[in-house]
Amino acid sequence: MSKKYRNAPIIEAVCEFRLPSEVKWDLTIPGLLYERIKDGFPSREQRWFQEVETTKTPQGVEQQVRANERALFFADDRKIFVQIGAQLLAVNCLKPYPSWNGFLPKVETAFRALTQTVAVGQLQRIGLRYINRIAVPQEPVGLEEYFTFRPFLGGGLPATTMTDFLVGCVLPFSGERDACKIQIATVVPDQPGGRAFLLDLDYFLSQPDSISADEALEWVENAHRQVENLFEGCITERLRDLFQEVE
Repeated sequence: MSKKYRNAPIIEAVCEFRLPSEVKWDLTIPGLLYERIKDGFPSREQRWFQEVETTKTPQGVEQQVRANERALFFADDRKIFVQIGAQLLAVNCLKPYPSWNGFLPKVETAFRALTQTVAVGQLQRIGLRYINRIAVPQEPVGLEEYFTFRPFLGGGLPATTMTDFLVGCVLPFSGERDACKIQIATVVPDQPGGRAFLLDLDYFLSQPDSISADEALEWVENAHRQVENLFEGCITERLRDLFQEVE
């Protein structure tokens, strides 16, 4: 993130681009795009995914589950891969995260291949998401020792250690054009006697069609700076000591 850590907690990073539904898309596009990026992503697979689509109607909010097929193109180590679906391109990076300077060129390569294959005007959505798994020792200390972003019970509730929780919020940025959803939740620890948490930061374009293809990569750079700052704002020096900052 903004600081380099020997024990970085990132388990997955995702940069996603969604195109408006009016952009022409057909079954030949994944193959054409693959030809442009196959040197860096030589392995191909097809997988089915389920997505929940939320729409507002006069009767209220409706949700539909849709199944769609995506093409996946993997780098040699299979830690970084490109997903191609209808009006969708995403670049995923699994642990170990190679640093922003290692991940960004993969995003640039894939997105430029997309713009060379499809007539991309405005972007319906862009997202940059970082999922962090944070393990801490089971010590008689409170969450405030590790996190500045955490649940707060107030004085009217029992002063006890929470066994499980899920807390989140959405913060606006750039005049509400962008937003970032931050969530923290307990998860099952890898080792008995410890505690583990997921800290999830999802920065996204909240006003559809407000960024053009020519501006998209600059938007991604800015999103990364914001996510860096938010991550550092969520944790304490005690966690930084556990991550072991590298000068």
